[in-house]
Amino acid sequence: MDLTEQLTRVEERFEELDRLMADPGVLSDYARVSELAQERSNLERLVDAWRRYQDLQGQLSDNRALLAESDDPELAELAELEIAELEPEVAGLEDEMRRMLLPKDRNDDKNVIVEIRAGAGGDEAGIFAADLLRMYTRWADDHKFKTEIMSSSETGVGGIKEAILEVRGSGAYSRLKYESGVHRVQRVPTTESQGRVHTSTATVAVLPEAEDVEIEVNPNEVKVDVFRSSGPGGQSVNTTDSAVRLTHLPTGIVISCQDEKSQLQNRLKAIRILKTKLYDIEMQRQIEDLGAARRNQVGSGDRSEKIRTYNFPQGRVTDHRIHKTVFRLDAVLDGDLDEFITDLAAYDQTQQLQSMGEEA
Repeated sequence: MDLTEQLTRVEERFEELDRLMADPGVLSDYARVSELAQERSNLERLVDAWRRYQDLQGQLSDNRALLAESDDPELAELAELEIAELEPEVAGLEDEMRRMLLPKDRNDDKNVIVEIRAGAGGDEAGIFAADLLRMYTRWADDHKFKTEIMSSSETGVGGIKEAILEVRGSGAYSRLKYESGVHRVQRVPTTESQGRVHTSTATVAVLPEAEDVEIEVNPNEVKVDVFRSSGPGGQSVNTTDSAVRLTHLPTGIVISCQDEKSQLQNRLKAIRILKTKLYDIEMQRQIEDLGAARRNQVGSGDRSEKIRTYNFPQGRVTDHRIHKTVFRLDAVLDGDLDEFITDLAAYDQTQQLQSMGEEA
């Protein structure tokens, strides 16, 4: 189906929605009206662009005909000027409409679970993992998202072995999904007496939080262990068995939560994390089924891939997927990630458009 046919069908559906929302029989069903209104809202920007595109194409056609037929040099010159102005606007609109026609990621509006783990590099890797946790928390705060550390395991030198951060708010996944992968830091550790630059890593996994209707966990397939907390948690720490460990027997996934004071709260958190991990397994399976073109998109790449380097001696941050380097390391680690996120989203869209072109 070519672009014109796709856009014609979208416009026909948009007009059908207008008719349905004016139907007295439909107006009495508030839930149905709300559903139709949402669909209409989702299509409105694309339809406006399509109608503008058709208008510009008409103007372009008229000016080309005038240029071909007119014997008046002044009119021909005016037509040439109009064509020179209209052609890039038409091309830009066509590109914009192709992007708007790309299928939306069904997870984009969801909350996310960000899992950060120290990688290679000993204590320095744990300190870097803590830096990343702070970076994402600052970014979320700046964008008015709510955050909660669902689970954490600290090292004795101010770092973390692992932390699970929940980021709540509409569109959280659409912005953070490009952060999954291996992050690398190059700097002189505080424990280095010779002033040598060391390289350490931490891994980040960004998972869309599963909703209850999407993932059902069979209680008979989950082993539950309780134990005494060993970290922050108030007066109940080390006095009651409030920490919870869930083992999902079919997959071997193990989730431990101990940050809350009560066993029930820790169990509820652990179940939410487990459901999210099971949902991610299913999502990755579906991506594999879609083939190599989808797997190669930046939003669903290999999580063992090195995606970004934070180089302290040069004060630079480099994203290796889009070959982008900025010399604002302190600002980035303080949560200023939008430049990377925006460019990664644009790159992902470009990859999708190329894949669509190859499949056409």
